[in-house]
Amino acid sequence: MVPTKTVVDFTEIARKTTSKKLTLTVLAGGPSGEREVSLESGRAVAEALESLGHDVHIADIGPGNLGALARSVDCVFVALHGRFGEDGQLQEILERRGLTYCGSGSAACALAMDKAAAKQRFIELGLPTPRYDVATTANIQRAIAAWSLPVVVKPVCEGSSLDCSIIRAHHDLRPAVEQVCEKHGQCLIEEFIPGKEITVSILGEQPLAPLEIRTSREFYDYQAKYVDDNTEYDFDIDLPADLLTRISEMSLEAHLGLGCRDFSRVDWRVDTASLQPYLLEVNVIPGLTGHSLLPKAAARAGLSMAALGQFIVDLAMKRAAFNR
Repeated sequence: MVPTKTVVDFTEIARKTTSKKLTLTVLAGGPSGEREVSLESGRAVAEALESLGHDVHIADIGPGNLGALARSVDCVFVALHGRFGEDGQLQEILERRGLTYCGSGSAACALAMDKAAAKQRFIELGLPTPRYDVATTANIQRAIAAWSLPVVVKPVCEGSSLDCSIIRAHHDLRPAVEQVCEKHGQCLIEEFIPGKEITVSILGEQPLAPLEIRTSREFYDYQAKYVDDNTEYDFDIDLPADLLTRISEMSLEAHLGLGCRDFSRVDWRVDTASLQPYLLEVNVIPGLTGHSLLPKAAARAGLSMAALGQFIVDLAMKRAAFNR
């Protein structure tokens, strides 16, 4: 297990704001299917940091539009979700330019975004994760042959549950896999775990309170995350306290095991019949709106959105100072 970390008093942090006003760029938008959510995250982060007196510029960015990086700043806050922003491409550009930025480095982002590679790392770490296989157009028949239903079908490298589905009928399996392969090149076929959906946010090197997600939909899909008004979030989870503690500890182990830093969100399913938790994935740039899960968990720990943003910026600034 991960060595015990010093417990951070987030309520004390919430009472402090930096005396040094910084020049910051918040990157939002981007080219992925999560663009609209990223724009909302970027606006929330920018408004929070501006409220502390920082000079904040929010900017769109993409592989062919890097003009936002020309501005001289103390720190870049990456609020892009999905491809380019969350898969290490942007982080590699920032590293090559020697820019200080918040969040995980390029290698950790690339590993976390590749669901198959991340799950292999979880297995190496001894962390429980659902059985899986990767299908391509060349091996679809072999990939689907050994599965009993239901299974989850989703892209290997995508976020926000885009193009993710639960397959319960055999005649639907091959078309679903073919569709994902055609659009994304690869398809992850994963054992479906019935039960509770649990998420644990990591801030610094400390897990925040586990949060249960309840939706009227079959699973916590894009609509449930960003559109539905009836999705429920509850910190009072009907699971044994020692199990929730273990999930929190394993969440930190997954975060560190992928090489992540500053913040992330770790998603789980818990089979309520066996009380067995299963690690699904680590999100290196989770939603950062006032309604998103990391800000909810931070608020539970006593951090406002402004204090959360400041804490994350401080981590990046301290790291940059240490590396000089």
